[in-house]
Amino acid sequence: MKRVRPNLKFETDLWDSGLQFIAGLDEAGRGALAGPVSVGAVILPHDDKTLLSRTLRLVRDSKQLTALMRESLAPTIKDIALAWSVGFAGADEIDSQGIVRATRLAAIRALHQFSIAPQYLLTDFRLELPQLDISQTSLVRGDAHCLSIACASILAKIERDALMRELDERHPGYGLGKHKGYGTQAHRSALKRLGLSDIHRITFHAK
Repeated sequence: MKRVRPNLKFETDLWDSGLQFIAGLDEAGRGALAGPVSVGAVILPHDDKTLLSRTLRLVRDSKQLTALMRESLAPTIKDIALAWSVGFAGADEIDSQGIVRATRLAAIRALHQFSIAPQYLLTDFRLELPQLDISQTSLVRGDAHCLSIACASILAKIERDALMRELDERHPGYGLGKHKGYGTQAHRSALKRLGLSDIHRITFHAK
């Protein structure tokens, strides 16, 4: 299947309608067995779309990039963005509220970090925020098609990965720094030896 390059079509339509501050949002860690879910939020500038597209030409859905590529792109995204942030919701919140509500909580925390109030939200599919009084569109495979969402997906991933490396030091033996909390064979083997830690999602293991 041909890989799609994310573009500014969705942002441009909104900019042309008179809006300026369009936030793209995407999550990371939704399906992991341990650690938080994270949501990245990015507002890109609208004054020079040609320069923006050229500067971010290598940005893709974070899942299509290697860790090294994500790490190399993140500083450029942070530098060019009008605003960016990453919000988290922990394993305890995922267990108590469910993954959908916890992911929305992480998204709201990301948006609350902004010094700029977004006028419109472009979110990846299943990341709708009905509790917010902000116009928004949820896009199927948004991280593959929409540049703002793709940028958000990279920041959500690298910031969560960094946190999982920190958690690996606090909870040694599980290999969190390598698999980032996902259900790899090595992780499942460690769980059999060590049991659950306080950063594991109990409800995910009950399935």
